[in-house]
Amino acid sequence: MPLKVRKGMMKFEKAKELDTEKFRRLTGVKRSTFDQMVSILEIRHKIKKARGGCVNKLKIEDMLLMTLEYLREYRTYFHISQSYNISESTAYKTIKWVENTLYLLCQDAKPC
Repeated sequence: MPLKVRKGMMKFEKAKELDTEKFRRLTGVKRSTFDQMVSILEIRHKIKKARGGCVNKLKIEDMLLMTLEYLREYRTYFHISQSYNISESTAYKTIKWVENTLYLLCQDAKPC
């Protein structure tokens, strides 16, 4: 069941209010794992934005949540873009960046 988000409230802000079991059901990962992935993405995002570029509309937490929804629910980029109020191409680029960033880190650390 998709989360209903009030105007001005990001999906993660609503999702973090869930208890541990419901958070895991929604995302497919434990909250501690989610937090570790966020910290990794924040570091990589700072490196990426150090070279310049536009400010992202989504927070890192929402980028990760969007990617997990894509992977877990097999949602299309169109449906995700409508849920997050972004363009379809932005949804695609964001999801690919999150996937590639976490995958590359997984390749560096042997037991992943």
